[in-house]
Amino acid sequence: MARDLRKLFEKEREEKRFDMKKGHEDRFFSKLGEELPKDPPKKKVLSLWMQIAASVVVAVGLSFYYFNSNKGVVGPDEKVTVVDRNNPNNGVQGISLGDLSPDLKKIETYYTTNINLQLSELADDPVNKELVDSYMDRLSELNKEYQRLNQELNDLGPNDQTINALINNLQLRLQLLQKLKSKLNQLKSSKNEQESSNIV
Repeated sequence: MARDLRKLFEKEREEKRFDMKKGHEDRFFSKLGEELPKDPPKKKVLSLWMQIAASVVVAVGLSFYYFNSNKGVVGPDEKVTVVDRNNPNNGVQGISLGDLSPDLKKIETYYTTNINLQLSELADDPVNKELVDSYMDRLSELNKEYQRLNQELNDLGPNDQTINALINNLQLRLQLLQKLKSKLNQLKSSKNEQESSNIV
């Protein structure tokens, strides 16, 4: 018993025609005319100036945000590498920690950016050269360990132990550089205190 529903609806529409009461349209337009204002609202000159000022403020704010938000931030497409001063040709082929997931990419980018930032802030001071060199040797060892873990990641595939070891390695390198910076600041402040006590 297949019936076409469209035909049923058309037939019902033809049978039941609804007509509006006489004068309905006139009553509607008269009520509409009463409710609508007679004179269009007057635009205020101040309103126009406020709109222009708001547009300028928004444009300046967006440009300020755009130019200041990108300073020192590494984009997601940029490749960040921690430089090993002793072995400049240590590029790792294959997958890295950041290639496994977007979250791990953020972690790797965060640590490598901070490590590079800490390295760039180190001043070459001949007085503290021995201390800096000892920390750089330790950093070089951690860098070699990171390369080995990366190779393990490529050989064995991703697993929790390797991923955690890679993250811990990045954390250790950052902590090592922060500790070096702290030691250098302590040495500098103690040197300044000695100089000021000698002056007095």
